[in-house]
Amino acid sequence: MSDQAFSGQGTSIAATLSSWQPRGKLILGAALLFVAAAILSPVIFISMTFLLVSGVLLAAWTAALIGPSALERWRHHSLARHVAVLEVDPCPVVVTGPDDQVIFANPLAKQKLAARSKMAIADVLQGVMADPQNVVIRARAALKREQNFRQKIRRLTGDIDVGAMALKGGMTAWRLDIDEDGSRSDGDLPTVTLTQDDTVVHANPAARNLLGSHADALALFCPKPPLQPGAINELRSARGLIPCFVHDLTDTGDGTGGATRDLALIPAVDEAVQPSDTWSLLETLPVALLRLSSEGVIELSNRPARVILGVESGAGRRLSELMDGPGRSVSDWLRDAADGRGTVQPEILQMRRKDKDVFVQVALNPVRDGGKTVLIAVLQDATKLKSLELQFVQSQKMQAIGQLAGGVAHDFNNLLTAISGHCDLLLLRHGVDDPTYPDLMQISQNANRAAALVGQLLAYSRKQMLRLEIMSLRDMLSDVTHLLNRLVGEKVVLTLDHDPDLWSVRADKRQLEQVLMNLVVNARDAMPDGGEVVIRTKNCLLEAPLKRDRAEVAPGRYVVVSVEDQGIGIPEDFIDKVFEPFYTSKKQGEGTGLGLSTAYGIVKQTGGFIFVDSARDQGTCFQIYLPAHNVVSDQSATMLAPKTQVHPSTGVVMLVEDEAPVRAFACRALKMKGFSVIEASSGEDALSLLEDEALHVDVVVTDVVMPGMDGPTWVAEALKSRPDTRVIFVSGYAADTVEEGPMPGASSVFLPKPFSLTELTDTVQSQLPLAQEA
Repeated sequence: MSDQAFSGQGTSIAATLSSWQPRGKLILGAALLFVAAAILSPVIFISMTFLLVSGVLLAAWTAALIGPSALERWRHHSLARHVAVLEVDPCPVVVTGPDDQVIFANPLAKQKLAARSKMAIADVLQGVMADPQNVVIRARAALKREQNFRQKIRRLTGDIDVGAMALKGGMTAWRLDIDEDGSRSDGDLPTVTLTQDDTVVHANPAARNLLGSHADALALFCPKPPLQPGAINELRSARGLIPCFVHDLTDTGDGTGGATRDLALIPAVDEAVQPSDTWSLLETLPVALLRLSSEGVIELSNRPARVILGVESGAGRRLSELMDGPGRSVSDWLRDAADGRGTVQPEILQMRRKDKDVFVQVALNPVRDGGKTVLIAVLQDATKLKSLELQFVQSQKMQAIGQLAGGVAHDFNNLLTAISGHCDLLLLRHGVDDPTYPDLMQISQNANRAAALVGQLLAYSRKQMLRLEIMSLRDMLSDVTHLLNRLVGEKVVLTLDHDPDLWSVRADKRQLEQVLMNLVVNARDAMPDGGEVVIRTKNCLLEAPLKRDRAEVAPGRYVVVSVEDQGIGIPEDFIDKVFEPFYTSKKQGEGTGLGLSTAYGIVKQTGGFIFVDSARDQGTCFQIYLPAHNVVSDQSATMLAPKTQVHPSTGVVMLVEDEAPVRAFACRALKMKGFSVIEASSGEDALSLLEDEALHVDVVVTDVVMPGMDGPTWVAEALKSRPDTRVIFVSGYAADTVEEGPMPGASSVFLPKPFSLTELTDTVQSQLPLAQEA
């Protein structure tokens, strides 16, 4: 049984026994009567029963007589074990019983809190805080769930840490850690305490001196409620309306909020009610304040403001020397604020500090002082807020690029298909000796480069089609080593270091090769004078989550591929940007800035993680974590269409494409190879043509994304009456449809755009019934 449950049970027993004490004589008399009846009864069984009852009554009488005092002695004995420690505690400590009354107070509690025996704990706390009853209620609720409770109370005279701990016997130890190093006494600054419904529960002498009889209610001293902390408020004082800066002193750092809040009321200008050294009182106020002339010259500043500004003294300096303006000059902004023009919303400005980047939120409040207008500036460090804002803007930018890549890829690839396709048709009629042949080859090569660029954008946005297969990285690297050696050149040595028992991974081989080539090329460029690039593979078993770079790698089996170089390294300021698209440290014209962003997108789409470590002039290491997979014997067939042609090109092809240039190229290409072609510009037109039962179709070539009925929808409808028809789906971007489930048709294949003339005709040929039978 827990101490808390035991103490509650002991308290209940004590209360029960105490309730028996007034009936003690009756219990004793009943016990004697049963004894007499037992003696007089001739029946032994009845006599024994009477004796048993009398024994129980005598035990109850004894318990009622001595039980409560015994329990009280046990409680004091339990407390005595703690007294030796509590007596010498450097903080006031009181111990209360189940009724929240004091049963022990150490010397400091008696001295500073005037605590005495049988005094309610709320009364003890009354002398040092505004709402002790709320603290007691919260403590009791917390102690029912756990053994300890702690709350920080913010006061002008110093903070108080209130702690409570449950003891045996229903007792509670209360400990108050009082900070008495406050730089102001309770009477220095006018302070009022408000409840959550804005009821004034306390006003210190300085507040009553400032507000007079209006201090008793918010409605009396604040004509335009509610009070706005962090701003100048017009308050009604004993001498009329005055401007006051309001600052919230309440600490809600525990996330639960408090039942009350302490507000400091700082007179802004009225020297009749403002002490001559008011600004000195603000020196250590936990809010940064500046007093500025209308021209922007700093007249006064408190210590928190000088800390933010990074200066020892700001007097006489212009604000424009210390921070940049909010999209315009600081002097214009200050002049508008002094004249009451424009917005009164705070502005976030960047400080002109050389030691670090600091952003500060500045709120300006114009006030009259001695017949002239001055500005009270409230400063708040907004560096973390600005950092979060920049991260949010960056994530929006990355999301926009991803949406742009996915949105335009289909249309862009349609254009590239038409360009490269018609170029292929022209190349068939112009041989190598033709003067136009080099120009046509330039068109074809640049169309292929444009297609690769779109592929890189799709890779970054993770919206490309991956053809995943379970493979060994060792075998993949062996196949691509000769290409990597050609990429690094003669000055750079490429070294491979493999784990002898490397696990398999599931990835797109072609895309993973692209990732490694991008990393190796970057490593080569980082070593203009030559060096060594090392590609390592190893198995990694994570038993606990790996957290780094705002990512978390779940426990499990991974294959880690690292690419290390001995180059110039990545500057610390840029290392967080290396995976951003279009970001490059190379000279203009030497890189697109898509290499690492492409690698990032491919790795993430594969289900892996990529990290980078770099040190200036010491080299860079990229690490790729790929989930390990078990090798299976029956791997599913890929959707990539085979490109082998084993029979002459014959058969009827229905071509469904909404883009006229693509349809024109595909139709001419198929006819040139001997196919009969039936054209349709939409799925509805195709279904209308197929209503003719006499029309024979061997293969359907259809776009996936079209106005009206899309490719999978109309094909599913058509296959109801023609289940044996082969289908080829083509699209510049079909990931949304292809990845969610199988395409209609038992043997349908997918051909991504842009495709060449040969790729189209070979794919159609492979889908013909004769090719399938072979």
